[in-house]
Amino acid sequence: MTPGQILIALLAALFIGVSKAGFGGGLGLLTTPLTVLAFGAKDAIGILLPLLCAGDLFSLYHYWGKWRRENLAYLLPGVVGGVLVGVRLIGRFSARELNLAIGLLALGFVLFQLVKERVFRAEGVFRPSHPVGLLFGVAAGITSTFAHGAGPVVSMFLIPQRLPKEIFVGTTVLVFTWINWIKLPFFCVDRAALPLDWLPAEAIINARTLRTSAALLPLIPVGVWLGVWLNRRFSERSFVNVIYALVLLAGLQLVFDLDLTAWLRPRG
Repeated sequence: MTPGQILIALLAALFIGVSKAGFGGGLGLLTTPLTVLAFGAKDAIGILLPLLCAGDLFSLYHYWGKWRRENLAYLLPGVVGGVLVGVRLIGRFSARELNLAIGLLALGFVLFQLVKERVFRAEGVFRPSHPVGLLFGVAAGITSTFAHGAGPVVSMFLIPQRLPKEIFVGTTVLVFTWINWIKLPFFCVDRAALPLDWLPAEAIINARTLRTSAALLPLIPVGVWLGVWLNRRFSERSFVNVIYALVLLAGLQLVFDLDLTAWLRPRG
């Protein structure tokens, strides 16, 4: 790996912790495109999931009990179905197709951030229900499996409930903890372990990706601590605007295969 690739990987791991602590708005969605730029789409998805699970555990400690637990009952049945669909499909995509899917999710996220305040301001307080939660859960499970990109889907379900900020963050942490741990066993098996034709030929999380995850793991608690500290002391609006711009650039890079990251590749 080039120094640029190593730097991008380190930043992605640090950003996981910061975003899991509830600071930085779309920072969490930036981690997948960054990791894809450093490692390629298929390895990136496997590298990130153990780091996300670790970040969830550290975040649960900081936000323990500060959530609306009933949202799990609305979302999780659909999440399980969405993860099963996502795992069944992910093994059929080429690296380029995965890049395209991740890039489109990144661009869709930026668009969602631009319009969400206008859309939700016009609506009354949303009262969640099981049928609506099932639909959002399926969408969250699929997008999370493909790109760890369920943030916009979960936000669209939670934001209209007008939760206090700390309860919103705590509920988000709780929901994503469950989503990520539901995905974990499916990411660790392949057709050699279980003769099911819908599983990927190679486990998404394997010895190669685990070594990289282990090397990046120490940055997760550092990022969570930093995010909690920033959340209590600073306004995130200006910071978030920078993050949206970075997500936009990373999404354009992946969708159009632009040469924005030529400096990451080895020379000669």
